[in-house]
Amino acid sequence: MKHWTKAAALGVALSGLTVIPAYAQETIKAVVIDGYPARALWVQEFSNFFIPEVDKRLAETGNYQMDWQESYGGTIVKPKGVLEGVKLGLGDIGIVTTIFHSSKLPSQAISAVTPFVAADARAVAKAVDEIAKEFPAVQNEFAKQNQVYLATGVVLDTYQVFSKDPVSSLADIEGDKVAGAGMNLRYLEGIKGAAGVRGGLTDFYNMLQTGLVDDAMLWSEAAKTFKIAEVAPYMLRADLGAVNSKTVTVNQDYWDSLPDEVKTALQEVAVEYRDRLAGIAMDRAQASRDAYVAAGGTIVALSDADRAAWANAIPDIAAEWAADLEAKGEPGSEMLNAYLAKLEAAGYTGLRDWSAGLK
Repeated sequence: MKHWTKAAALGVALSGLTVIPAYAQETIKAVVIDGYPARALWVQEFSNFFIPEVDKRLAETGNYQMDWQESYGGTIVKPKGVLEGVKLGLGDIGIVTTIFHSSKLPSQAISAVTPFVAADARAVAKAVDEIAKEFPAVQNEFAKQNQVYLATGVVLDTYQVFSKDPVSSLADIEGDKVAGAGMNLRYLEGIKGAAGVRGGLTDFYNMLQTGLVDDAMLWSEAAKTFKIAEVAPYMLRADLGAVNSKTVTVNQDYWDSLPDEVKTALQEVAVEYRDRLAGIAMDRAQASRDAYVAAGGTIVALSDADRAAWANAIPDIAAEWAADLEAKGEPGSEMLNAYLAKLEAAGYTGLRDWSAGLK
């Protein structure tokens, strides 16, 4: 009969166990910045969708955990300061409003220089993002700002015109001062006597209330969020088109320090965030118009004849944009043609052929 010692018995018991190596989960801090308030659609979705999705992906392996530190509403930077803030490392990740930076990020204006083509945020977001990833010129612009491009965000279904006074035609905007941001101010050059006044979305309410402007170009969801019906109770439904205006970027130095697993999670979720934002923009468009009316607003559709007249009266901003890029050695015409082809493949042909003026 074999006699077992305590030590021998313990050895046999331990031999049947699987030894799990110990490891320490790494925590990575990420400071996220935007100058717009937390109630803005794209900021809400970054907090409620982007961040949890990245956390979910990283939790699958358990190797890394993010320590998110969110700063919005001007705490670190104002809306126009996100690009510079990320460049300087004031934030690790930022939601850059690209329409404020036409000189530094000229390629980001590709949808803005092609109005009256597609009033569909989903189609425009996908097309712009594909262009950004197919043409190095786009990402090189962000690289010069010490940033890595992740994905484009389109948060508006289409620009409309909101007015203090009744409007039903282009004639009603003639001679008006109209608030806008970036390239959309060029649209006004096709309207007699109209003058564009540059401002940001958070400024429009006060600009209208104080009489600094008569009208403002923005979209229905923003009009609802920022209570525009109180100061501009008339909307001219012109369907100028969806425009990409947000881009998620990462500070280059911070990016270089990240493990590949974290980089992959950020890249993949950024594309999902892009599609989610665009989908929400489209889903909320009608509800936002209904809310505008419920708040006392009146909506009048611009006639097809006036829409066509407006489209054809705008200077050839697409050809100008392409020529400016070509002068810098970038394939502006090729990018524009590729972008319009993507929209056409998605079922959108513009009231005006913006490729007609290319050399």
